[in-house]
Amino acid sequence: MSDAESGGRYHPIIIYVTCPDTATAESIANGLVEAGEAACVNIVPGIRSVYRWQGQVETAQEVLLLIKTQHTRLEALRTRVTESHPDDVPEIVAVPIVDGLPDYLGWLIETTEA
Repeated sequence: MSDAESGGRYHPIIIYVTCPDTATAESIANGLVEAGEAACVNIVPGIRSVYRWQGQVETAQEVLLLIKTQHTRLEALRTRVTESHPDDVPEIVAVPIVDGLPDYLGWLIETTEA
């Protein structure tokens, strides 16, 4: 479903969250889907991150979550991830979905209606 088709009402998004391990990733993913805050979460193991933290360049093996939801669920999702994530400052980055298969986007919106 495009924004035009929905009259500008819906804004599907993908949220990127990195996790330190598979157990954390699975726990967060299951909690989000069970609560209806995400329609689908892909768990992508084996990523290697390089980043600057507290003045030092760090590297870490991480697990990436690709979370599909709608913008109206972002605050609740952000709260749930922050509360259940072991990092002091978890990566939570939302990007808009500008287009997609209308049936898939319709399912995404229906699944995440509050």
